[in-house]
Amino acid sequence: MNKVLAQILVVLSLLLGANVLATNPKLDFWNQQRRGANCFNKAITTNYFQAARAADIEFLRLAPDKWQPQQRDFLIGNADGFEKLNIEDLKQLKLVLDNAHAAGVKVVLTMISLPGARWRQLNGGKNDDRLWRDPAFMAQAEKFWTLLAAELKDHPAIVGYNPLNEPHPERGDGVSDFWTQDIVKWYERRRGSTFDPNEFNRRMVAAIRRADTNTPIILDATIYAAAPAFAILEPVNDAGVLYSVHMYEPYEFTNLKQNAGRFKYPGLVEVGDAKQRIEWNAAELEKFLQPVADWAQRHRVLPSRILVGEFGCNRTIPGAKEYLSDLLTLFEKQRWHWAFYGFREDEWDGMDYECGTGKLGWEYWKAVEAGQNPEFPRQPNQLWEVLQSRLRPQKMSGN
Repeated sequence: MNKVLAQILVVLSLLLGANVLATNPKLDFWNQQRRGANCFNKAITTNYFQAARAADIEFLRLAPDKWQPQQRDFLIGNADGFEKLNIEDLKQLKLVLDNAHAAGVKVVLTMISLPGARWRQLNGGKNDDRLWRDPAFMAQAEKFWTLLAAELKDHPAIVGYNPLNEPHPERGDGVSDFWTQDIVKWYERRRGSTFDPNEFNRRMVAAIRRADTNTPIILDATIYAAAPAFAILEPVNDAGVLYSVHMYEPYEFTNLKQNAGRFKYPGLVEVGDAKQRIEWNAAELEKFLQPVADWAQRHRVLPSRILVGEFGCNRTIPGAKEYLSDLLTLFEKQRWHWAFYGFREDEWDGMDYECGTGKLGWEYWKAVEAGQNPEFPRQPNQLWEVLQSRLRPQKMSGN
């Protein structure tokens, strides 16, 4: 009996050893710093991914919510009550992913809408927070991701699922300004409730893992993935999870409408409801993002498991070039993955850095008035050069 037991133990050790040595190419992708971009386009042209690859974009964070759906909401069918994936929408998504793979571009798939949480841009401009109030919608969101992961788990382009872009349960619960309101106190009150963003994260990870044990999962912090939300973020017990922060702060500077010609970078900006005056520069950007670095150190999360999922600035605002440059320097210093917003968006030029810092020009608007559908006038410029120099550091240095 002892001999038989010994043989069993040998076999088990060999099997366990094989498990330890087995590699996960999708997770391995993130073991070195990756540089990418966002694509929230209404449609994907045939040469889009080739253009991204030519720009040395390694991955695209892809949101399909604006694509033409067969029903009310793309893939979901109807966010008012999810039942099953829309098959025709799924075919469309898989075709786009095939094109990405053919071009050599990896994809992080994110959803801006989920059952009970329709994207406000597709919801008459109204915030939809039913997901955070009704347990039935949370269960539907779990089902959605289990079914979607089962369909996509073997697709070679996919290197990450990002269950929900910029979650913000606190917004519908009275917290709208992290500068003046205490997110920690809010979370203490809502921990364990349907509003709990950490419970949402755990449930989405578990839902995906029921169908796909290999594909990395990227979790946005709450408060629209802002750095202050890391004060309440809890790590998930899954080695294949990355954590994401978005960076548009100070929003009063980066957003053209909010800025209204008042602020430039570096310089003084009034932030939050209290209009707190802060001198923004490289040091202040680092200070604002320090909670992310502190959180990672505290929880022993490697830099390779942190993604700056979005960042950017309206290209026409004075100091946009310096702002992007300082952020990129910081991300490279921290060795975080990053994805700028956005690459060749098809409906909005505000963060299309290939257009430079000026207006689109008379020729573009003349073509629009003539009923044509011209592409935005893109050309080499100093603003785009800031991103290109980071996307292709070896090429730019001549190595």
